[in-house]
This record gives sequence, structure tokens and C-alpha cells, in this order.
Amino acid sequence: MRAANSDLTFAGVIVVAPGEADEVISDEQKAVLDALHLRKIDLSDRVLVVNPGGYIGESTSREIAYAQAAGKPVSFTHHA
Repeated sequence: MRAANSDLTFAGVIVVAPGEADEVISDEQKAVLDALHLRKIDLSDRVLVVNPGGYIGESTSREIAYAQAAGKPVSFTHHA
């Protein structure tokens, strides 16, 4: 995700990346991040899903559906 962020930033794209946690987070913190990610999608023009190996988890699947319902184009770094 950091590489994609850097590449896009240096290409002149404004990147609004999801939050990251280096440690285990509480259920409350996860709920805050989940809601924040949806607000970031609201601000975006498009969504790039960074999914090495084609993996897409539950939260990301929910965010993809949210973005598509909002009419945001969604693209992927890797296809399954």
C-alpha cells in the first residue's frame, strides 16, 4: 500500500489512504477505522484496491460495495 501511495503521489494524484495499525486494535478502534474509511471513499474520485495475490478481506469487500454503490470507479492492483 505504501508503494502505491508513493507512486500515485509522485504522479500528481492526491491519495486518501486508509488508516493503518501496526498493533492489535480494539473492536471500538476497528469500528472507528471502518467508518473513517467510508468517509474517505466519499471524498474520493476513484478507489484503488491494493490486493497482492488477489486477496480481498471482509472489510475491503464492504468498502468496495460502498464505493460502487456511490458510483465510484474501483480498480485493483491484482486480479484474482
